[in-house]
Amino acid sequence: MTATTLAEAARLTGVSPATLRRWVDAGLVPTGPGGALTPASVGQARVVARLRERGHTLRQIREATERGRLATSSIEGLLPAAPGAWTAEQAGRETGLDPALIARIFQSLGFGAAAVEHLRDDDLQLLRHAAGALDAGLPLEAFLQLVRVYGQAMSQIADAEVRLFHLYVHEPLMREGVPGGQMTEEIAGLAREILPLASPIMDLAHTRFLQHFIEQDVVGHMEADLPGSADRLPGRQRVAIAFADLAGFTRLTEEVGDEEAVGIVERFVDQVQASLPDDARIIKTIGDEVMIVGGDPSALAWWAVTFQQGDVTRPRPRIGLHYGEALYREGDWYGREVNQAARVAARAAGGEVLVTRPVVEHVGPGLAFRPIGEVRLKGFTAPTEIFAAAAGEA
Repeated sequence: MTATTLAEAARLTGVSPATLRRWVDAGLVPTGPGGALTPASVGQARVVARLRERGHTLRQIREATERGRLATSSIEGLLPAAPGAWTAEQAGRETGLDPALIARIFQSLGFGAAAVEHLRDDDLQLLRHAAGALDAGLPLEAFLQLVRVYGQAMSQIADAEVRLFHLYVHEPLMREGVPGGQMTEEIAGLAREILPLASPIMDLAHTRFLQHFIEQDVVGHMEADLPGSADRLPGRQRVAIAFADLAGFTRLTEEVGDEEAVGIVERFVDQVQASLPDDARIIKTIGDEVMIVGGDPSALAWWAVTFQQGDVTRPRPRIGLHYGEALYREGDWYGREVNQAARVAARAAGGEVLVTRPVVEHVGPGLAFRPIGEVRLKGFTAPTEIFAAAAGEA
């Protein structure tokens, strides 16, 4: 447990030393042995400062502390300390990166402009790694896209860690009426056991997924030999795009309530994830809608038909599938072809798979396609030829 001076703790909190001392004397900020200020003290002080900025009185904060409502702030004391205060100019001299590029890197990660004003020692190490990646030859555009993906993924992971810990650990302790001090000790003890497991789990998952997508990329290189691929702009690729959602889900939510409806969505997404072909993956979920992208339109069409045959959920899924050239950016896909797949899915009924002509042309025998006709999709001037897909000889 590393002690921190009053002046340093006040600087990290953003208040004066006198204000921080009043909070400590009032019992709002915990201290270590002998009254020493610790990283946990700083974490709690930051929470107090934010609550004060939002208009909460010291009495309200004290009552919340006594009831254990602020107990999770002590977890910050278990995180690695990162002292140091570097300016962007100093960090630039240390790493060889332009200060403007340093600001772009932290903006891409998802941090605000204030993050660059006082860079920490671990920020400097991050920038050294960034400089190494760029020196090795990674194009700047690709690097910044990768950084954005890292930032979005890590932000979602950290948010989920905190929210799930609160929902399944902190709130049950509050409902049991555990005193604030005891709750803080129990939460800190549990976090002390769990936090060291996070990085190994993420490292293992990252390695496994990296191996998987490297294999898929090697197979996908065959596309470089296809006609017209040499003229394709960077970031554009022919992919199969599917959208799947639950027909009548809004009405179901009204009937069964939010909790049960969310459970139905979770089971639906799990079923999709577990059944997808090897070269396809879920790109994102929006409510009950799932966006899927794969390299093989035939495999994705077979998946859609097979999924509908085996589905027993209520309400029934509806699936739309298209094959075309889309633009890849930062882990997501964009463009006209993506929009077309989404519009096709919106025309499907529960239990139905609708596909476009390019899909039909790339699927071998075994699936039957019944013409629906040329349909004018919202946002598209020219009509789109749509087919209903089902098992059976074409």
